[in-house]
Amino acid sequence: MSPEIDPGLRPVLPLTSRINEAGHLAVGGCDLVDLAREFGTPLYVFDEADLRARARELLSEFRSRWPETSVIYAAKAYIGRALARLLAEEDIGLDVVSGGEVAIAAAAGFPLERAYFHGNNKLPAELREAVNAGIGRVVVDNLTDVRVLGEVAAAAGRTQPVLLRVTPDVDAHTHAKITTGVLDSKFGLPVAFGLAEEAVLAIQRTASLDLVGIHCHIGSQIFEVEPYYAAIEVALEFAADMMRKHGLDLREFSPGGGLGLQYLREEPPPPVSVYAEAITSAVRDGCRRFGLPRPRLVVEPGRVLVGRAGMALYTVGSRKELPEVRTYVAVDGGMADNIRPAMYGSRYEALSAERPDAPQEETVTIVGKYCESGDYLVKDARLPRLREGEVLAVPASGAYCLAMASNYNASLRPPIVFVADGKARLVRRREKYADLMATEVE
Repeated sequence: MSPEIDPGLRPVLPLTSRINEAGHLAVGGCDLVDLAREFGTPLYVFDEADLRARARELLSEFRSRWPETSVIYAAKAYIGRALARLLAEEDIGLDVVSGGEVAIAAAAGFPLERAYFHGNNKLPAELREAVNAGIGRVVVDNLTDVRVLGEVAAAAGRTQPVLLRVTPDVDAHTHAKITTGVLDSKFGLPVAFGLAEEAVLAIQRTASLDLVGIHCHIGSQIFEVEPYYAAIEVALEFAADMMRKHGLDLREFSPGGGLGLQYLREEPPPPVSVYAEAITSAVRDGCRRFGLPRPRLVVEPGRVLVGRAGMALYTVGSRKELPEVRTYVAVDGGMADNIRPAMYGSRYEALSAERPDAPQEETVTIVGKYCESGDYLVKDARLPRLREGEVLAVPASGAYCLAMASNYNASLRPPIVFVADGKARLVRRREKYADLMATEVE
């Protein structure tokens, strides 16, 4: 009988994680040590069952409370053709923020009528590409969007549906770099000062645009539900005011999302059901209070859809012991494939993929191989004494690692493998040196 995974780690590991007969950590029926040997490290492994289960959980929890709900995944967290196809199969929409994300979705055959184009400085070329590709919604972020998109849609002979992003001036109590709903933000138009109302009028004067709804977003990694109540009340009160004064027809409402993902065993977020109950009840109460019709709800849960499904694998290299100071253990990846610890101070768990049930013998700091003192992955990790060449796993790496990966130090961005039912499929190969120079012209 195989040993059990540490119960404390279970919530941050991919859904199908097991310790196999070899004593190794396995995901999707695939031995992670074998995958590391086959594809090399750093390597990112995604559990397809986890991706599908999370998508279905989100849809079920929200639609059971508000049947007219769309769940929209933020492509910026990580997108590739394989993931786009899987999301399309699971009836998930896309939140895109660039022409590149539109192009990936289109190449995957994703139904772009289920895509929403966000961003505070959408380029004219990007808007043309999106409109011509059949983008479902454009989320207007400022008055420049209104003018440029209006011209683009008119030239394409299309009436483009849009949502207006308003800033509710609500603090989500999350990291300052991922807070988006406060007044002092580059995103959206504040209800204060009359700027959001000015945008409503500008859109209504633009014949090629159709204002179908209101959008707000207060941030990411939100562990409290109270900020949603406050933001939804502000946004719906504004919508009701615009309905009375300017005839706004609120067919869609997006309260954003940004649900919290568990990275550490001691920091569990509320379950999806709690978020769903809070958001849908706040929208229901707000519509009743302000006399609004029942709109389609558009939810953007964020990283929770992919974060837990992804696991990063590294190979242990050098070791440096500083008595009574710190022990450093270096791996063959780091800030080039996961900049979040250096950028946000993000914290992760770590475990040996070869000895996941081994006793924790020491506290070490896992660092990367890049020429920066801030290049670390996990500070003060409790682990067995790691051996050179051992495979180390870092869970909850599915979001905002690959998407922000770089070629720093002319490194090669890692391959990606999807696993399911004991089979692994390579969905992105490791870069080669030739890829580093592919765009140079001499």
